Amino acid sequence: MGNKAQKNNTVGAVILAAGMGTRMRSSRHKVLHEIGGLSMLGHVLSSLDTLSVAKRVVVVGAERGQVESAVDNVSFAVQDKQLGTGHAVQCARQALDGFDGDVLILYGDVPMVSAATMQKLIATRQENNHALVVLGFKADDPASYGRLVLGQDDNLEAIVEFKDASPSQKEINLCNSGIMVVGGEHLFPLLDKVSNNNAAGEYYLTDLVALARAEDNSVGVVTVAEDEVRGVNSRAELAEVEEIFQNNMRRNAMENGVTLLDPKSVYFSHDTKISPDVTVGQNVVFGKNVQVEVGAVIHAFSHIEGAKIGAGSKIGPYARLRPGANVGSNVKIGNFVEVKKSDIEDGAKISHLSYIGDASVGAGANIGAGTITCNYDGFSKYKTYIGSGAFIGSNTSLVAPVKIGDEATVGAGSTITGDVEAGALGVERSKQKNLKGWSTNFRDKQKGKK
Repeated sequence: MGNKAQKNNTVGAVILAAGMGTRMRSSRHKVLHEIGGLSMLGHVLSSLDTLSVAKRVVVVGAERGQVESAVDNVSFAVQDKQLGTGHAVQCARQALDGFDGDVLILYGDVPMVSAATMQKLIATRQENNHALVVLGFKADDPASYGRLVLGQDDNLEAIVEFKDASPSQKEINLCNSGIMVVGGEHLFPLLDKVSNNNAAGEYYLTDLVALARAEDNSVGVVTVAEDEVRGVNSRAELAEVEEIFQNNMRRNAMENGVTLLDPKSVYFSHDTKISPDVTVGQNVVFGKNVQVEVGAVIHAFSHIEGAKIGAGSKIGPYARLRPGANVGSNVKIGNFVEVKKSDIEDGAKISHLSYIGDASVGAGANIGAGTITCNYDGFSKYKTYIGSGAFIGSNTSLVAPVKIGDEATVGAGSTITGDVEAGALGVERSKQKNLKGWSTNFRDKQKGKK
């Protein structure tokens, strides 16, 4: 692993993200649309982070401000006019000035390319001294993709566009993804020879293959599954790639010991962390920044975001954990309970129909149905403290700031505005009155009116 990291320090990446993305029909830049809660560009950069790639250049154009404000720790190059993929990489020349390592060429709207595939491209080029290595895929329906024509040595002889392919070449199902790695000493000398003498008047990156072969340099190929190199140009394609991502996450979760009762109905974020022996019910959604510890159970129709769930805890069904919910071990968060920005310590129970926000709930406390922490006065938010072993009766409103002591009890139906000391009973309700015969007289009077 140490040797790979050292090699990657001599590797850079150019990510093409200058396209208009008009088919998305969105005011948001295409590469900023999300897969699993992370932008497509973010997925690409995350894979590069895993590889410790030394130099990262994002080529921007239309709506460049959106992209530039969305990502950190990259250099930017500007492609003012859309003159082809070769021209886009040329625009990164200044940003790569003085950098002579291998360069990965990637696309901001092709988010599923894994770090392992990028590493394989780099290793294949370095180990075989290829001028460049192209990433290919075997398409179920090659359609109009460019075909990769291999020689007897399995090196790449040519990329043939569909419209230029012979009948036999059209039978080839090994297609060009557009992604490649180019040796630093070859990149710009080859790009300088690319011509725009074609019908579109554009500079094509694919021309590098023929140019490299003309100089007796070898060109390699690495092959991956088609799903890994799917590009996104429309909302429909975004949904297709989201489904690919979710299926990968579901499969990885189950392979790591998580039980999904209905896998296709569970949705993950890119950063969801679930330990082995967790059970997840149907129609559960994990938003960003969720961690679930060993043996927890997430019942059906729960929505969890920005929360940590301790070992053995049971959540839901129909529970909502919002950002800042820190749930300890063996806690019960029941049906129609919402928890936000609160610490729920080990063994506490909030079984049903409650809102707990900006609160601290002690170990073993029991929160009755319909309890609300009234944390907001219209201007500021305040905290509620509920001690260990405390019992909060049903239909209670705790008006923050307020403290309920250890093993204290709050009577059902109370609105508590002052602290309740440890071991005490806090109760606030009007004295009950029973008016004898009132209901009978009222009913008789109403029947008489009819």
